[in-house]
Amino acid sequence: MNKWLVLILFICCVVAGCVKNNSGVIDVKAQAAIDDKIISTYITDHNLTGKAQKVADTSGIYYIVLQPGAGNDLFTQSTQVTVGDTGRLLTTGNVFTETNEFHPSYVLQQVIVGWRLGIPKIKKGGIVRILIPSRDAYGQYPQPQIGLPANAILDFDIQLYDVTN
Repeated sequence: MNKWLVLILFICCVVAGCVKNNSGVIDVKAQAAIDDKIISTYITDHNLTGKAQKVADTSGIYYIVLQPGAGNDLFTQSTQVTVGDTGRLLTTGNVFTETNEFHPSYVLQQVIVGWRLGIPKIKKGGIVRILIPSRDAYGQYPQPQIGLPANAILDFDIQLYDVTN
């Protein structure tokens, strides 16, 4: 009797593990639509139409080259960049990070997608503004240590001080 009970319990666990759950996919798609609408409205409301360019992919990231910089920098996933940045929540304008005098270096592959796709739009000495939907930043994961809620849409001004390959 106990063997049958264990077998039935095992079969129930296997079947329950096989149930397809699409709710996460729907939530991500719904959030992407919300983010895209907020960014689009922001661009229109702040007279950035024609200035803000969409990154040539399906990411939803927009960038504005404030200063192009100079040089023939080649960017790869292993490129190390030294930057100064100010990061704001797009929806509130609240600053959550600002480097001021300290200019950190990062390997391009190890930063959020919005930075990976936005930084290569400028050269050394350049400044770029990047509007990043939550899916290309931290997604549904809040970052309480820096004051970001889940699904935060980010607005960065990034100055590129150095590029090392």
